[in-house]
Amino acid sequence: LYLSVDQEVILTVTERDAKAYRSTPKVLAQQALQKIQVAIAQYRQDRKPEQLLKNIIYTVIATFAFLIISFAVIKISGKLFPFIRRLIESLTPGIQIGNVEIISSSNISFFWLRVLRIIRLLVLFLLLFNYATFVLRLFPWTRVFGESILGYFYQSLELVLSSIGQYLPNAFIIAIIIFITYYLIGLIKPFFTAIERGNLVIPGFYTDWAKPTYNILLVIIIAIAAIVAFPYLPGFDSPAFRGVSVFLGLLLSLGSTSAIANVIGGIILIYTRAFRIGDHIQVGEVIGDLIEKNFLVIRICTPTNKIITIPNSSLLSSNVINFSISSRELNRNLIIQTTITLGYDLPWRKAHKTLIEAALETVHILKEPAPFVLQTSLDNFYISYQLNAYTNQPNLMVIIYSELHQNIQDKCNEAGIEILSPSYTSLRDGNTTTIPENYLPSDYVAPPFRVQSSDNQENNTL
Repeated sequence: LYLSVDQEVILTVTERDAKAYRSTPKVLAQQALQKIQVAIAQYRQDRKPEQLLKNIIYTVIATFAFLIISFAVIKISGKLFPFIRRLIESLTPGIQIGNVEIISSSNISFFWLRVLRIIRLLVLFLLLFNYATFVLRLFPWTRVFGESILGYFYQSLELVLSSIGQYLPNAFIIAIIIFITYYLIGLIKPFFTAIERGNLVIPGFYTDWAKPTYNILLVIIIAIAAIVAFPYLPGFDSPAFRGVSVFLGLLLSLGSTSAIANVIGGIILIYTRAFRIGDHIQVGEVIGDLIEKNFLVIRICTPTNKIITIPNSSLLSSNVINFSISSRELNRNLIIQTTITLGYDLPWRKAHKTLIEAALETVHILKEPAPFVLQTSLDNFYISYQLNAYTNQPNLMVIIYSELHQNIQDKCNEAGIEILSPSYTSLRDGNTTTIPENYLPSDYVAPPFRVQSSDNQENNTL
């Protein structure tokens, strides 16, 4: 049997076809004819002007309905969400360990508010999806596209739900790992916070060790949790995941040598307590206030407000001088020193007295303990006098030294002391002394210039 239109065969039904459908060729041909007639009738019906007009009306109605429902969802949720958040915040207590609040009730309510917003977004997306598929299926030209989108959506939803169902055991294990890690971190944080604040004292464990020790433990705990959780991640056994892991491992091994050296140096410096933020330190030729330290570098602000960054690995091979630690931990004030050289004709007691007076006139130099002078050497042409003075402001050393040197000049001039440092050879020829005029007496007369003949040993005065 066959079906034809204007003597053109469009369908042939054989005995084999009939057996496949467990029917007779005539019945099978009749069913095919009915389906073709229904499809032609539907095709003509969908393209009638009145049907297209009706579909347009349905589209307008659906559009208004979508907009009204979406606006209502946004408006009602916008008024309802703050009330729900306040209700959750008032009914849900925060999570505490002892007297330390780990998670506040406001954070819990904020989390649920985020969940509600995500649910609202999903609802709006479903409304938009159903509206789009409904409108596309109204018209014959877009009906196939609308039905295919709907089919793809349900297929994807089924695939996602089945994948989630298969992954639920692994997800449950990962959730347990995250839960244990989170609360383990929450348990150790109050402990180190109490040490940092001084509420908990452990002999031999200093307060400035608390924060870096907590950070190190935090990294270790998170790293262990990640290692344990990685085998349960989706696609862990895939070649792509392995390739990325090998690439990252190679990248870290090649580029992290100096970084690891800096981290080790930073840890050593922290636990040797070489300095802390705000200390006045010297590293090599760099002197200034320490403004930042971490596991990689330190930053020093010099007296000229230059910020110098020094890697921690460099500090291990350099001498670090800390001018602040003695007064903070040993209760000993810093001694600043400066040396001048004076001639043998000057009485040493007068030199000592003058230098001590200059120190006492300097701001930020302590009266007690009193400054003192040491004679550090007896050289061929002069004596070295070292002035030692106490200060509790090591961060102002530059200013203190400058003012101290000014006062030494003034006091020496007032006492009639010439500073001929480090060595000075003078052939007097009638010129006045090097002391400024305002310090000289009014009847001062320049000394004469004496000449002695080597032949007759006769002294002549000019």
